[in-house]
Amino acid sequence: MKLHRYLLMILAGGTLLSCTTTTVPDLAGMSFSDEPLIGKAVWHDLVTDDPAAAQRFYEELFGWTFRAATGGGGHAYSLARSGDVYVAGIVAVEAADDGAELSRWLPYVSVVDVDRAVGTTVSAGGAVAATARNVPLGRVAAIVDREGAVIGLARSDIGDPDDRTTAPAPGRVIWTELLTNDVEAATEFYSRVVGYDARTIERGGGEVTLLGTNGSDRVGVLPNPVPDWSPVWLTYFGVEDATTAAARVEELGGQVLVPVSPEVRDGTMAVVTDPTGALFVLKNWKQRGLQP
Repeated sequence: MKLHRYLLMILAGGTLLSCTTTTVPDLAGMSFSDEPLIGKAVWHDLVTDDPAAAQRFYEELFGWTFRAATGGGGHAYSLARSGDVYVAGIVAVEAADDGAELSRWLPYVSVVDVDRAVGTTVSAGGAVAATARNVPLGRVAAIVDREGAVIGLARSDIGDPDDRTTAPAPGRVIWTELLTNDVEAATEFYSRVVGYDARTIERGGGEVTLLGTNGSDRVGVLPNPVPDWSPVWLTYFGVEDATTAAARVEELGGQVLVPVSPEVRDGTMAVVTDPTGALFVLKNWKQRGLQP
């Protein structure tokens, strides 16, 4: 299956901005910014050809609850809720004819103008995976950077989930990070497309580049530590204890690719996949200040 076709299916079914439900989702537990929080990862969709298995897994692992919805084009879509905050969506796609593994987490970052960001993507050497389209609460698109990493772009008409709503907590997204083969080139690309400012800090094990706007760090960029992995955006979820959570992943049918180790983020994280093959990170949420 070609990448662009795959992502068109994602956008046909996904994002909180574009979903519809039989009743309006209860957003009382969430608050939204008056101004766009440019560069912030404001939503995350899990794209999978086995949504039932994925839902069972994340319900058991994080305690999420779900409500059924329908995305554009009639694709099945579920909204995942942690406590009183909607944290992610699950998008159902058809299995690939060639048996290729489709499941992945897809972050969406807030941009000033989706169409302009898409145009800048092309001029900066990237590609358009799914063209900009209007959805009920905004506008979205998906792009591919010069190394093949995929990310969504979003402009919300109701404001972005603010930093209080998305504060670190168990079962919620606490960080988003790009693994790349060329940190300098990736930083330059996303600075142009999204409007990030960049700064580099020292961390145990090496340097990490932080991309942000208006003095707030929004995402990270670091060298790909595993030669066999393609460049990818990683979604980090908060847990009380990464060792315990990783063991639970295996019990629930997932896999641990990088176990908890003192050499990896001071023993605070593990890289895992869910039973459908989607890659994500477990991170001790109380140590968010270490810059995941």
